Order: sequence, then C-alpha cells, then structure tokens
Amino acid sequence: MCGIFAYAGGKDAVSVLVDGLSSLEYRGYDSAGVFLPKSGAVKTVGAVDNLKKKLSQQPLEGTSGIAHLRWATHGEPTEINAHPHHDNNKEVWVVHNGIIENYKELREALKKHGCNFVSDTDTEVIAHLISYNLAKLNDFEKAVTKSLNELKGTYGLAVSWKKEPEKIIGARMGAPVVLGLGDGENFIASDTTPILRHTKNVIYLHDGEVAVITPSSHNIYNLNHDIINKQAEVIEWSAEQAQKSGYEHFMLKEIMEGPEVVRNTLRGRLIVDSGLAKLGGLESVKEKLKEIERIIIVGCGTAFYAGLIGEYMLEEYAGIPVEVEVGSEFRYRKPIINDKTILLAVSQSGETADTLEAIREAKRKGALTLGIVNTVGSTIARETDAGIYNHAGPEIGVASTKAFISQITALALFTLFLGRQRQMSLVTGKRIAEELLALPQKMEKVLSQKEAIKKIAEKYAGHKDFLYIGRKYNYPIAYEGALKLKEVSYAHAEGYGAGEMKHGPLAMIDENFPTMAISPQDSVYEKMASNIQEIKARKGPVIAIATEGDEEIKQLAQDVIYIPKALEMLTPVLTIIPLQLFAYYFAKARGCSIDRPRNLAKSVTVE
Repeated sequence: MCGIFAYAGGKDAVSVLVDGLSSLEYRGYDSAGVFLPKSGAVKTVGAVDNLKKKLSQQPLEGTSGIAHLRWATHGEPTEINAHPHHDNNKEVWVVHNGIIENYKELREALKKHGCNFVSDTDTEVIAHLISYNLAKLNDFEKAVTKSLNELKGTYGLAVSWKKEPEKIIGARMGAPVVLGLGDGENFIASDTTPILRHTKNVIYLHDGEVAVITPSSHNIYNLNHDIINKQAEVIEWSAEQAQKSGYEHFMLKEIMEGPEVVRNTLRGRLIVDSGLAKLGGLESVKEKLKEIERIIIVGCGTAFYAGLIGEYMLEEYAGIPVEVEVGSEFRYRKPIINDKTILLAVSQSGETADTLEAIREAKRKGALTLGIVNTVGSTIARETDAGIYNHAGPEIGVASTKAFISQITALALFTLFLGRQRQMSLVTGKRIAEELLALPQKMEKVLSQKEAIKKIAEKYAGHKDFLYIGRKYNYPIAYEGALKLKEVSYAHAEGYGAGEMKHGPLAMIDENFPTMAISPQDSVYEKMASNIQEIKARKGPVIAIATEGDEEIKQLAQDVIYIPKALEMLTPVLTIIPLQLFAYYFAKARGCSIDRPRNLAKSVTVE
C-alpha cells in the first residue's frame, strides 16, 4: 500500500526524494515524510504537496535519506503516525510498507527495556527493535538483520542510521522492494516508478533478502547475513511512460492508451494463418497443460472481473471447467485441488497479497500455478510455475483501466492457446486471431466518441445511484463498470446480471435511478432488450451500450453509445471503454480526486 523511497548519492537528497514521492502518490496519500541523517525529519498529513510546503519552511540538507507515503493501516492519518519512525534517541529511522503481525508483543517487550513509543503504528517497533539490537551488537547491518529475524508479517522497508549517514539498508518480506543502480548513486523503492528517471538498471529483492546501499556500492544478503550475488535487469519502460503526456489525469491517459496496450499484449503472440497463440511464457508447461482437467482463476477487484470473462471464454472455446474465486476468500475455504488443476492468478501489480497467498495454497496442494501479471520481476511472476506478461506498461491511476483491457486480451490468448490444444477447429482459431488483431482499430472508434460520452456523463452528474446490467460476456462488465464509478466518483453503483432484475433490483428503479445497460447485438440481445423494457416501464432512465446500426434500441434508451460489431467473446474489450470514460467524466464533473480516490491505493500488498 505505502510508498517507500531511499537515496544515497551526491545530489540534494530532498529534491530527489520529494520528486520520487510525487511519482509514488498512487500508493498512498494519507501522510508523507522524509528523513536525512545530516539534518533531521519533516512529516506532514496529506499528500506530497503538503510536504513540499512544509519543507520550504523547514528545509533539510544532505545527500542521502529515506522518504515515505502512507496509506494508513495501524493508526489514524496523523503527523505522529506518519513515517519515517524513529527510536528513542532519534538515531535509527525507518520507512515501511506492510504489516508487522507481532508488533504488540514486541512493543510490550521493548517497553520493558525502556523504549518509549509515541505513535499508534506497528512500524515504530522496527526502529526501536533495531536500536535495541544495535546497542548490543554495535554493527548496523547485523542489528538490522537480527531485528528482521524477530519480525512476523510483511514488510518492504528502508532504514537509516545517523552514525552511518551514507548507508541505507532495505529489506523485503511479502512487500515489493526494488534497488536502482546508478552512477555514483543508488536507490531503494517500492517499485520502479521513482527510479526510472535516474536509472533503468534495477534489482528486484526476493522475500528474505536485505540490501545495503551507499553512493558507490550495493550488497545483498539473506537473513543469515550471507552474501547473495544478483545481476541487475534493464527496465524497458521510459520515465516518460509514467507521466501524463498532456492529459489532465492519468486515468484518461491510460484509457486512451487502450488500443496500444492491446497491440502490445498481442505483439508476436498470434499465428493467424494457423489460428494459434504463441505464448513463450507457457512453453515450459506446454505438455502439462494438455492434461489439465480444471482451472481456478483467482483475482481481486478488477482482476476478479477479468477472470469472470475468462471463465466464459475458456469454457466455451477450450472446453475446460473453470471456477473464478475472489483472492481474499480462496485460502479460507478448503478448495479441492489436485495435479490436474490450474490455479491462474490475475494481478496487475503481481504483488496482490491475497492472490499471492492463493498461489501458495494451490502449490501446497499440487496444482500447476500460472500468472497473468503486468509487472516484470513481481512476486507472482516469480512464484508461479509459468505465465503471461501483459506488457501494458506502467499504470499509475488507482482505478485500473488499461490493465483490465490487457487482462481480457491475455485471457483470450490463453483461451486460443488451450482451445487449439484440444478440440478448437482451425477455422475458429483463425477467426479469433483475426478478431483480436482487429480490436485496436475498433477501440479507437469507441474512443473517438469521448466528447459525446463526456456530455452524457455531465447530464447525469447530479444522480447519486446507478444500476449497471449485462448478460453473458458482458455480465462481468456490469460489475466492472459499476466499480469504476464507485472508485473515482464515490457515487452508489451496483452491477447485476440483467436476468436478476426481477429478483430484487427492479424495486430500486424510478425516474431518479439511471441504468447503464450493456446490450451489444450478441446471443443474449433479445433477453437484454426485455430487461430494458422492464426498466422503461418503471420510468427508469437508460443509457445503453449498443452495436453500431442498432436503431431499435433508441426506442428504449434515453442515451445510446455505440461500439463496432465484434466477436461476442471480445465485446467486453469494447463495452468497457464507454463505461471507463463515463466514470472518468462523471467524477470530473463532480470535482473528485480521480487518480487518487479516497481510502484506496494502487497495489494492495496487505490483507
């Protein structure tokens, strides 16, 4: 959830750290703070702009330091609870992402040794614990390692000690940590976003690894303090890709990037003449996939809804039974899994805590684990047996848009891959491949209507309640469309299967309760038309998403947004775009914080 950033080099550390925090704001914005060993700490409630103002009044000096953006878990968003946290002597300072599960026990034990706690956070125990061990060992690195061995829970952290100001120690257990290796400067961060403007050479820490950086060196150890040799990777993303490129918000920029995202997800992966998908990430398990009898797709939030679309695809075209599970519930059941089962994890960040635990549970029970992730080097990418990278590029807006479209595309490729291994004909395979290649151009046609969609969104901006309905492949899109509206505008929106209208939701409909009806001309079009009639009869306003050329729907809906005709299984890629744009412009009309919705963070790395 939280964002950590640390710098050791020769530049003005405050400028580097604050600039880095600005790029991490999607990870948290409840409070922010920096610490420089040479001159002290400044902390504030709220986002980075508040920190900048305070630093202009209380300037800090130095060429190394640590910084943090908080998304509150333990303790309210206050200045006292803001990171960095320190020991009694204000010599050991810590920034932390994660949850320390045994912090209460540690806190009580440390109090008995004279430690005075000032915050309500779990993180503060880390600073006191390191200080306590440092007094006994008189070795910064060993004191940190010993302390880490006493912690239970998850952490991605960076530690600074006043007496060795150029040295910063980072560590990872369940929360992402990346090293950036520069020329005369090195970095530690929660992800690559703040590092990319300085260097593309990075090292991803694994769980149980500790990194020590200075301006001129870096070393990596395990929790036994044994040295680990790791080679740097070169990141393909540019710093510019993580900027707004002239758009007012990242969300709009990322919606508009959808066609290019689909092209990137498909690039080099389709053999159209043979109707095949070529997925290099699955090559190592290609033969084992032929023996699979069942697939369980696991995801959270938007990724879960992508999985529901994948369920329809895989069952219809690959002929494999599929279940879709919410990651946060999966491991609390006793799922029936064997070596003929695939656990397919879908996650943009590749760090989603609940999804990661589902993978680990499935592996314990002998399942083949696969991942669809966007972040190279992420934990899910490393811990699964094989998988598919989205290649969607960085997604900064908290509300996932382009990553969702990429996930649907990747699931379509996976369906084609498995289907052709089984009973799918060459003709069907070729048609799916051709339709996939045609998607970006069709998406551009939908995006060209953004001004018309903006006007519709502004027309309904005064409404507080919305219903989203769909069937079959667009049933999950109803849920995802409603989620987008909730996330960025805080309006009440519910997604429903249209066939469930008479089982309760119809009671809510009146002239003040608009419905977004996702109704392309597909195999369930007539059923959807009947559901829209039910709403119209109760004076409910209807906004319809329909296929080009459908004039009849204008008799049923107050407003219509058209999409090009497409293969039914791929219509969700097109129908979601108007809903994303509607949510964006609706939220903008209401003056909401679109890229950083309240109470939410981009990467959910704790339960």
